[in-house]
Amino acid sequence: MGLSIGSGDGDGESTRTHKVFLLTNYLLLGAASSCIFLTLSLRLIPSLIGSLLVLLHIITIAGAVSGCAAASRGGGSKFYGAHMVATVLTAIFQGSVSVLIFTGPSDFLGHLKSYVRLEDGVVILKLAGGLCVVIFCLEWVVLTLAFFLNYYAYVEKRGNNGNNNSYGMKSGRVQDEDDLKTLPWPVQV
Repeated sequence: MGLSIGSGDGDGESTRTHKVFLLTNYLLLGAASSCIFLTLSLRLIPSLIGSLLVLLHIITIAGAVSGCAAASRGGGSKFYGAHMVATVLTAIFQGSVSVLIFTGPSDFLGHLKSYVRLEDGVVILKLAGGLCVVIFCLEWVVLTLAFFLNYYAYVEKRGNNGNNNSYGMKSGRVQDEDDLKTLPWPVQV
């Protein structure tokens, strides 16, 4: 897809996680942009709530794009915390919007001040609500994958320092008895 994933010499688990992370972000981009087109088809831009709904999907797209950019640069980005906070907030708001849509679609449509017929608007709104549920689930998958990517970057950074203080963290377990001797806590062999 044009993005570099890892350095090519990394372990298979990190590379697979990068690929799944990118794929999930691409799915998130598609779902959020589809949701924008569905909400725009309701003709609700003059209303404040409708504009905020479109803004929520734009922020979701911006978060997915920044996630793809961070993954293409490699792990350990300094924007990791900001990406995580933005993703959590958009996931919470997407979940809240989907609950509002499915609990009372005609009431919610009335607050949006849509110019579409009520029956058509409810169908469009339920489609958008379904996409909001999909976006909510994808956001949490992205959060989990971002955590693992940051962990893999930390492990690789600790393993590439060249000191004997890494405790075999490349694979997540102690490699040999020499590593056991350098542990700061007592280990019985």
